[in-house]
Amino acid sequence: MSLKISVLLENHLAKESHNSSPLISRPGLSLLIEDGQDRLLFDTGPDNSFLKNALNMGIDLNTLTAALLSHGHYDHCGGVPWLPEKTRIICHPAISQPRFAALTFAGIRAKFKKLSVDVDYSRFIQEPTSTPVDISARFMWSGEISTPSPKAYGVLGDPAHSTDYIQDEGVLIYKSTQGLVIITGCGHKGIVNIVRHCQKITGITRIHAIVGGLHLRSASPWTLWKIRRFLRKEKPTYIFACHCTGWWGKLWLPSLRSPATGEVVIIPE
Repeated sequence: MSLKISVLLENHLAKESHNSSPLISRPGLSLLIEDGQDRLLFDTGPDNSFLKNALNMGIDLNTLTAALLSHGHYDHCGGVPWLPEKTRIICHPAISQPRFAALTFAGIRAKFKKLSVDVDYSRFIQEPTSTPVDISARFMWSGEISTPSPKAYGVLGDPAHSTDYIQDEGVLIYKSTQGLVIITGCGHKGIVNIVRHCQKITGITRIHAIVGGLHLRSASPWTLWKIRRFLRKEKPTYIFACHCTGWWGKLWLPSLRSPATGEVVIIPE
């Protein structure tokens, strides 16, 4: 059974959509993922753009199996208020913690931009979890992704301005007959760590596809070289990298495609 992924929102607009439809592009990500049985919304982007695009693409979001939020940055969960009431939402318990970008100068760390968004989840059926969850026979939520050397991404909104390691980041896993399809929001944890985590919790080593943001727009050549070598070893059939992967990261990835807002990706079994 093929996996169908409709790109409801991404940083860029598909070329064929520029003159043919009123679709909106925004920095962010929102994907509708369907396998013929389940319909999952992965992230919402920063606002209601994903919903407007879905309507213009002829897509009904009132019959979702669940919505999944990869992490608590505004460009991935800011559109939650526009989800249908009582939508089942799977996310990390720390999804709502305030977080900020920060600069350190002369030993002093100062926050300067809010990266989280205040969302009222009371209208929804929220299922917070830090551990892996089977959504259906084939879909699985990764839970927290362990990393040997977590990278800092700003600070939390507590009085101590604790370092934000994006503890709440998770990915969606689809267990196809050809191997794992791994769907990422931003990939802050690093695609190598993400893949290894998914292989560990599923017991499946073969990687069929990687889809989503890989956070490589400012990665060092050394980091990109290691990722390139890792992916060549794992040999995924498809890599669909978008959002925060960046043009610089895309230069280093083999056999890459970059789906944009309005496109539909089919991943065959």
